[in-house]
Amino acid sequence: MIDFVVVAGLSGAGRSTAAATLEDLGWFVIDNLPPSLMGKVAELVGTSGSETEKVALVIGRGGGEEYVEDVSPALQSLRSTGNRVRVLFLEAADDVLIQRFEGTRRRHPLAAEGVVESIARERTLLEPIRTEADLLIDTSELNVHQLRDRLVVLFERGDPSAAMQTQVVSFGFKYGIPRDVDLVFDCRFLPNPHWVEELRPQSGLEAPVREYVMNQPETGAFLERLESLMELLLPAYVKEGKTYLSVAMGCTGGHHRSVVLAEEMGAILRRHGFDPAVSHRDIER
Repeated sequence: MIDFVVVAGLSGAGRSTAAATLEDLGWFVIDNLPPSLMGKVAELVGTSGSETEKVALVIGRGGGEEYVEDVSPALQSLRSTGNRVRVLFLEAADDVLIQRFEGTRRRHPLAAEGVVESIARERTLLEPIRTEADLLIDTSELNVHQLRDRLVVLFERGDPSAAMQTQVVSFGFKYGIPRDVDLVFDCRFLPNPHWVEELRPQSGLEAPVREYVMNQPETGAFLERLESLMELLLPAYVKEGKTYLSVAMGCTGGHHRSVVLAEEMGAILRRHGFDPAVSHRDIER
């Protein structure tokens, strides 16, 4: 079985970085590929004697409705081959994309009336592809190195035989909710270690903070209910064919409570047979 990843997304959102990262991870990458050629590529790598096992197809920078309309039939055809097919969609907020284009002085591929209009048109055109995505990454708050690290976590650990990959991230609400997660849990109902002077400079990865959070009576009740919820959701997601599940745990600053509970969520997922990647977005802020 060949592992295919189709990389799509908004111009300026990081497709080139994704292509380079996947290539570094050992994927056979074809960049700027017209959707109509996806089936032909699948035929070539699927021929007898081919040693290619991981293929990344970076959808090219086409500009019209007809070009986008070619994508869904091409994906359907690719999935019908019986190989593993995942769609990675990269996006970012409008103001971030505008800043990136202005910073590089690059012309937007759609070349509409201006950058703002081009971004809006492209976002509308690509919405059908976005709805088919297995993995959505919002790069608004990620630099090139952070996006690369995120992709390495997702694709270096990726097991083609795994039913669903999982990721847990802690964050601080004061810095914004992650835009590309499936489930968000608010941990601010727990007492905040920030107000305990000796705990303030420590993080949720350190024993004193962990003990403080775990010793709250509400924590145990919350985790029990969270595990029951996961017992219901996880097999349902797998049954529906979901290939990625991302869970976010948030507190005020993303430094104490959410870090502890993100680690606990990781433990819950492991108990149910998954191998989550656990990260802490705001722990250094």
